[in-house]
Amino acid sequence: MTEERDERDLVLDELEREIVVLVRRARRVVAARAALVHPELQPAAYLLLAMLRERGSIRASEVVDAHGLDKGVVSRQVQHVVELGLVERTVDPADRRAHLLALTEAGRARMAEVEVLRRERLRARIEGWDDAALAGFVTSMRRYNALFAEELA
Repeated sequence: MTEERDERDLVLDELEREIVVLVRRARRVVAARAALVHPELQPAAYLLLAMLRERGSIRASEVVDAHGLDKGVVSRQVQHVVELGLVERTVDPADRRAHLLALTEAGRARMAEVEVLRRERLRARIEGWDDAALAGFVTSMRRYNALFAEELA
């Protein structure tokens, strides 16, 4: 029993190391993608643009809630991407005190270009994987992320 537990602990240690490597690399990838969108774009702002691309028009408060960020940080990021011409603010018709954020035409175009590059790089990275291995990896990641989300809730 102890031997099994020790082996599992070793595997868990290895898993933790690999997650740390993944997170470090993901941060670098996000920074590189941000630079592809605009040389002055900060990585956190890239995540905002990605969220807008995925969801369409949203309030800044949704970004705060989704990413667990400080309202002031999000406000500064929003101002930055508005100044870069990548995002526009409009009055929310449902609540005229609030604003909706949406990608501008330039923002949509830049994000679409980066998405093509992102997909090409991902495809190249997993080129040697068969469909079953890829599907298994996706299932495992989804399962892990769901457990992680429960822990953070």
